[in-house]
Amino acid sequence: MHRNKLLITALCLGAGLAVTQAQAETSKPLKVCAAENEMPYSNKAGEGFENKLAELVGSALGRKIVYVTWSDPRYYIRDTLDKGLCDLAIGVDKGDPRVLTTQAYYRSGYVFISRETDKLDLKNWDSEVLRKAKRIAFVPETPAEVMMRAIGRYNDMFNYSHELVGFKSRRNEYIKYEPSKLVSEVSSGHAEVAALWGPSAARYVKESTTPLVMTIIPDDNVRADGQKVGSHYSSSMGVRKNDPALLAQLNKVIADNQSEITELLEKEGIPLVSESDAADKS
Repeated sequence: MHRNKLLITALCLGAGLAVTQAQAETSKPLKVCAAENEMPYSNKAGEGFENKLAELVGSALGRKIVYVTWSDPRYYIRDTLDKGLCDLAIGVDKGDPRVLTTQAYYRSGYVFISRETDKLDLKNWDSEVLRKAKRIAFVPETPAEVMMRAIGRYNDMFNYSHELVGFKSRRNEYIKYEPSKLVSEVSSGHAEVAALWGPSAARYVKESTTPLVMTIIPDDNVRADGQKVGSHYSSSMGVRKNDPALLAQLNKVIADNQSEITELLEKEGIPLVSESDAADKS
């Protein structure tokens, strides 16, 4: 009897300690690695769609969101998340080897953007209009550049592409292209077509006073050497490799709130494709 009493007391103390630890965890802010000015994803004012996703996650976990901002996308995982300055990176590729990634919460693709009144016959990278267009706006070092090379239009657009640079750091040669500027090239009539990552362009296509059309590029592009070039990608959330507990919590948040997440993305105008599209090609 005495032993049972001691066991019950120990169990109660253990349960109490677990509750205390859980309460301590939820009372800690969730530090999110966020761009200080990478719209439409995030900015210091919290106006990006990834800011909204972060707030949804914080609400679901009962934790206050605190942003740790970065300015250079090339090194932010190394310089913020890996160093423990923040706990969560939103919008990383599913399976990113630098982090533990959650299940995907959306899948999207690259798109062609054109003016509605032009009624261009844009289906894929083999579309004849791409061979005749005087200006095609795209971001270098993306799948769009690879395919511009594949169809023989990269050199034609080399000088024009450099006109579209929105920011260049003299110190480390970091070059930035603003999606809003590239979309405006089409809406103003300066370019016939833009080829951009859908989530980066959707807000500006939606806001354009000139009606624009987004055409999702099929995920079956092949270079001249036969190598496949992807156009559709799944986005996840990333945590440090030594934080599987947070990963599990985030996976539950995504599963429990997928409809709200999808609604938020659709409100942004982001073109979504089915996750089965990824499974079919794996």
